[in-house]
Amino acid sequence: MNIGDRVRVKESVVVYHHPENRNQPFDLKGTEGEISAIVTQWQGRPVSANLPILVQFSKKFKAHLRENELEVI
Repeated sequence: MNIGDRVRVKESVVVYHHPENRNQPFDLKGTEGEISAIVTQWQGRPVSANLPILVQFSKKFKAHLRENELEVI
């Protein structure tokens, strides 16, 4: 997976920070977005992030996910 790839969430992932469902559970399964970053460094230091892939789903909504939760379209 690379930055700019279109991806779809293939597993059930529940988030509580979706802008249209604030503080309510929202399942991302089947939602499509674009990879905007792959987190490997923070302030110049290498990190081993638990959720390294940042996906932009809409203008107001991004989420960090694992590689096994996504499939490239």
